[in-house]
Amino acid sequence: MNRRLLVVLAMLCAAPAWADDAPPAAAKPPESAAPAQVDAPAGGAVAVGEAGPAKKETNCSDRKDDDGDGVVDCADADCAKSDACKVGSGPENTNARCSDWFDNDGDGFVDCDDPDCEGSGVTICKGSWKGEGDGPSAGASGGEDLPELKDGMTVEDLIGKGGDKDGERSDEVCSDGVDNDNDGRVDCADFGCRFDPDVTVCRGNPGMRFSIVAGLENSMVTKGVQSEWDAGTIKPQYETRFARLQLRSFGPMPMIQNSFYLISIRAERDTRTTFAMFQVPLGRHGHYLNVNSGGGGLSVALITSTSKQLLLDPAYYMYSSFEQSNGAAVEVGGPLTKNRMFNYRAFLAGGSGRSTGTIGGTYYVADNSNYTWSVGGQVAINAVGAMSRFDSPFLYTPVPTTVGFTVGGKYDQRSQERYPAFNLAGVLRHKRLYAQAETYGKYSLDYGNMPVAWNVQVGVLAIPKWLLLAADYGELVAGKLENPPANLDTTLKKQLDERQARVAAHLYFYRNIGLLSLLFRHQEIADIAGKNPTKAQELVLSTQFRF
Repeated sequence: MNRRLLVVLAMLCAAPAWADDAPPAAAKPPESAAPAQVDAPAGGAVAVGEAGPAKKETNCSDRKDDDGDGVVDCADADCAKSDACKVGSGPENTNARCSDWFDNDGDGFVDCDDPDCEGSGVTICKGSWKGEGDGPSAGASGGEDLPELKDGMTVEDLIGKGGDKDGERSDEVCSDGVDNDNDGRVDCADFGCRFDPDVTVCRGNPGMRFSIVAGLENSMVTKGVQSEWDAGTIKPQYETRFARLQLRSFGPMPMIQNSFYLISIRAERDTRTTFAMFQVPLGRHGHYLNVNSGGGGLSVALITSTSKQLLLDPAYYMYSSFEQSNGAAVEVGGPLTKNRMFNYRAFLAGGSGRSTGTIGGTYYVADNSNYTWSVGGQVAINAVGAMSRFDSPFLYTPVPTTVGFTVGGKYDQRSQERYPAFNLAGVLRHKRLYAQAETYGKYSLDYGNMPVAWNVQVGVLAIPKWLLLAADYGELVAGKLENPPANLDTTLKKQLDERQARVAAHLYFYRNIGLLSLLFRHQEIADIAGKNPTKAQELVLSTQFRF
């Protein structure tokens, strides 16, 4: 409840303390129930003894309800004449003054409603990371609005229940200070932020956090051209390895309310930074400024954590021809409507970075040093519920219905190519079903071809908290280069016709942190002329830990 409203209600309820026509005093309690008296403190207030509560608020700055009437300190009418509760007594910019239930500086805003309480050094109002209160389960409701846990239920089952719309389930949206799904709960007060194990910014004390995703795989791969495949001459290749080791540091930036930073490092064949972002709010209505390492264009494939890949890895063809890894980017975004049904993001990126990590360096190929840059925008539409581009597609328990779409466009100049591009995507979450469809296309101004890629993913929670089944299918139609250059750079060489189908089964052996996955992949990649496809099949057994 709004703190100012609490103060008004408290004053109304306690009006007899100063009304001209006060009602008769209540009967005196028996002698044995009378509070023990001690020496009065400075200011004439009477201290509370051991036998029972005082008749009035005795200390107006101890953050206790001394008289047991439900209101504390300056919210109690007993403290109306106390020096500690005098309007204009001083600035409202410390932890103590921002939690004393009183408008210290007389500007009409009480405690955390006062913008002064968002200043440097004030931590008690950082509700975007902890909620209002002393722990991660506290929030706008004070932690008292939890539906009852029935036999066999865990807190994860509460997500989407009791008025929760299940639209906040990632570290990014759980630290932006905004009620993204419009269910009345902000950030760590939201059930998804509080109880989804994927969300870590709402656990305990806020601050810099460290996360690890480790995946151990055993795989069998067969590949070859069509003629060899038919002749049965292909021999399988076996491999056992740590296929993924992701190290992440993230959390709020010190002294900046509703901020968020993320640094993601892959430590496998070589250590490289795959994504870095630093986000701060613009104003008080959910708009933001984001500076990142340039990997996040229109598709989420390059910025999605390896722990959130429904088929263990992203479909390479969905971004290889369309996303360039600039050295750095700046992005602004926020709501277009008050109910956050429509949201926008716009970005400008530049420089020659690379997806394998060249922060602080430059990457050119084919003796081409054209300046690379990109500019674009995207609109997200929450048709039902709320979604975020950082959401995880993994279902652990049944979820309420969410339907969302994104529409975006951009212009890119690569080292050897210039092109406008478009991206359309849709997501459906409904009980045990997750479905996602995306298409990406561009028109090359230099080579006259129009590559188009598409992908459809489906996940079904066969057994809640135990078994998730997933599959995807998609392809890239690269198109013929009408005017190819003498030397193709690495990216253009990989722009080949491709088809891929994958199926997977995920077993949750420890909540949704420990995952045992079995995946089968069939892939066909044509040569530069669009003929003689190389076919490959792979069977992967993967154990993954996410914490």
